[in-house]
Amino acid sequence: MKLSFPNFKILKPLKQLTPRTLFARSLLIVILPTILLQVVATYIFYERHWNDVARRLAQGVSGEIATVISLADRFPGAESQASILATARAQMRLTITFEKEGRLSIPATPQDNYGFLEQHMARALQESLPGRAFTLNTNDLLESVIIRVQLPENVLQVIVRDKRLFSSTTYIFVMWMVGISMVLLTIAVLFLRNQMRPIIQLAHAAELFGKGQTVEDFKSTGAQEIRLASNAFHEMKHRISRQITQRTEMLAGVSHDLRTPLTRMKLQLAMMEEGDAKLNLTGDVDDMRNMVEGYLSFAKGQEAEIAEDVNIAEIVREVVDNALRQGTPIALSSPEIIEAHIRPNSVKRCLTNLVENSRRYATEIRIQAGYKGDQILIIVDDNGPGIPRDKRVDVFKPFHRLDTSRNSETGGSGLGMTIARDVMHGHGGQIRLAESPAGGLRVELFFPL
Repeated sequence: MKLSFPNFKILKPLKQLTPRTLFARSLLIVILPTILLQVVATYIFYERHWNDVARRLAQGVSGEIATVISLADRFPGAESQASILATARAQMRLTITFEKEGRLSIPATPQDNYGFLEQHMARALQESLPGRAFTLNTNDLLESVIIRVQLPENVLQVIVRDKRLFSSTTYIFVMWMVGISMVLLTIAVLFLRNQMRPIIQLAHAAELFGKGQTVEDFKSTGAQEIRLASNAFHEMKHRISRQITQRTEMLAGVSHDLRTPLTRMKLQLAMMEEGDAKLNLTGDVDDMRNMVEGYLSFAKGQEAEIAEDVNIAEIVREVVDNALRQGTPIALSSPEIIEAHIRPNSVKRCLTNLVENSRRYATEIRIQAGYKGDQILIIVDDNGPGIPRDKRVDVFKPFHRLDTSRNSETGGSGLGMTIARDVMHGHGGQIRLAESPAGGLRVELFFPL
């Protein structure tokens, strides 16, 4: 039964906006629920609590205004109105005046431009003063609301301070919520940074070890899972180092031991009479000698060498000068200084192998060195027969030789490109083969800065 999964193509734009680092993603996991909680809580508070509080405050003010109007209708006269106004000012904190023989100019749609508080006040006045015309206005500083109510003979003007209609607990609630959230987020950021530090330390150590550099054991810190990963890395590093050392020592020992019988065989061949048998044996001995030299070169490439800050342009010039002394037509294009953190002997051996391969099969060699983005690029071009595209992967296999494209009688054990690849991978770089503008092979070496 084949399972079918829903199409999540719609989530691809969101994935592009997602942070790349673990610290940023962890922080996002903490921040998003906090913000969502604040938004939901604030919305509910404003919609329910503030609405209810504002409605009840408006009903209280409108009820007091209705009470004043009722008392004024029941007890007419100047003395009664003065007493009513004094009581409203003292007990209700309302500033009330009567505009005698005044008339209100009511707009067609009086509530269109009303704000939040004014809308609640208007509804409350419509409920408390049915059938009476009124207007609402606020001053420029929003410190008070001016209410004017049309009475049979005059206009009642009421000035209500904002404290009667507005509750400051809303802002206090929001400020407390935001403040506490900021404190919690600060604590979360500090905690996450402490948790990310051992992960970054482990990643840095793994990168250096992958480049073949010496990595000292560090103390495992952080969460239990991170400590387990650090301990596993230490054990893996020690096992790999032991295996490399054992293989290198064994290969070097075997290659060194083979030199003694080869020397005896060469002495015996020197005392033999000339003939086809001697010629064939001499060729076999030379092939074995080339293979032993290749083994030793490969073993040297596996030896531990401390990386250091050097001028890689000097190493390239040394390789070119050695090739010129041997009569190799070679040209160099490079700046005077190219700073790099490398193992100089390994890099020199890598370049020497590449130049030696080109010298065997080409008449012109050109080397270019310089910076390319955040990398150092060294290019070796020749005008030889080149390597077919489908054979470029095979040349990096140990002891592999391309008999169809290169003359097998020119020597070599098939380890030159293998050594060059191992040197580049040991530096965290890459080696790439391509077609040269001169018609032959182009070898590109990429070193990270």
